[in-house]
Amino acid sequence: MWYQQTLTLGAKSRGFHLVTEEVLGQIRDISHVRVGLLHLLLQHTSASLTLNENCDPTVRLDMEQHFLKAVPDNAHYEHDYEGPDDMPSHIKSSVLGVSLLLPVQNGKVQLGTWQGIWLGEHRIHGGARKIIATLQGE
Repeated sequence: MWYQQTLTLGAKSRGFHLVTEEVLGQIRDISHVRVGLLHLLLQHTSASLTLNENCDPTVRLDMEQHFLKAVPDNAHYEHDYEGPDDMPSHIKSSVLGVSLLLPVQNGKVQLGTWQGIWLGEHRIHGGARKIIATLQGE
């Protein structure tokens, strides 16, 4: 079985956001999969998807502070047409990635106890984000 749909995440402020329930709650037919894989592709170049801590929100705050220092808005970038946060957003997106491949067993994504799906919103005003979810399995 193959299944594909486009998910929409609501607009978020700059930072890292735990979106596990927002993502998985939109995926129809996952409950029918005994064993399979879920691929998530974020269709944007200024945001990211990653797996990380699902419990303590200070981890997300610390991650944002790290990336603001490591890839600052005020550095000299040639690509600056869309504002000072645009090129740093592209760099962060490439470093963290825009896709996840997750195992599915008995209708549930098999994340570790402390793992959650994060959206890294790297623009100050990023807007809604689209994810293509492709589910394969039996």
